[in-house]
Amino acid sequence: MLVAAAVCPCPPLLVPEVAAGAAPELDAARAACTDAIGVLAAARPDRLVVIGPAEQAGRGPHVQGARGSFRGFGVDLDVRLGTADPADEATDGAADAGAERELPPSLAVAGWLLGRTGWSTAPLEGLGVGEPLAAERCIQVGGDIAARADRVALLVMGDASACRTLKAPGYLDERAAGFDAEVGRALAAADVAALKALDTELAYELKAAGRAPWQVLAGAADGAGLSGELLYEDAPYGVGYVVAAWS
Repeated sequence: MLVAAAVCPCPPLLVPEVAAGAAPELDAARAACTDAIGVLAAARPDRLVVIGPAEQAGRGPHVQGARGSFRGFGVDLDVRLGTADPADEATDGAADAGAERELPPSLAVAGWLLGRTGWSTAPLEGLGVGEPLAAERCIQVGGDIAARADRVALLVMGDASACRTLKAPGYLDERAAGFDAEVGRALAAADVAALKALDTELAYELKAAGRAPWQVLAGAADGAGLSGELLYEDAPYGVGYVVAAWS
């Protein structure tokens, strides 16, 4: 059963080493992410599942301790998704060749956040989900995740629209502000029905990478009776970033 969730944005710029000058405009978002992960720890889950958007190569499960890198963003920085299992360390080469795949950027950012907060509360795993995943399938996946343990927590990575300003990655789209406002309202209220009903086509057009992970969250939270709190909402660089905590 889902007992807590944290929703965080996943731009690599959250990592100060990646951001030129450490992007001080994201300090408030970083602090909010730390607070949201604190809510997860306080819930004392049996298992943490970290979910984030991923391209084809990064989709599917990722084991605890899987490696990620920010070298693709010009920084010689490696991270892990939680602390590696000692058994995996003993057979490191086999893990590299088989079960342990490189983390997609969203889960690498999650790994950095968890490392920054010293996560040690519960075992964890990662799941990369693709933008094309239909809402119905996202909801089903979420329900399956919630049934894996008596007390499950989710760390849900994903950005809102990338079309809030003329300089945004997706240029300006007048629909973006309204879409992001609805996402923020739904996450603040832990409104499962509203997340399930997000317009997948509009989300795609607005380059909202968090749509599928948020709908996985909706499936996991169905019937859990959680309440929500919005910890941060802004659109630096023309991209909507939202941080929320459900408990």
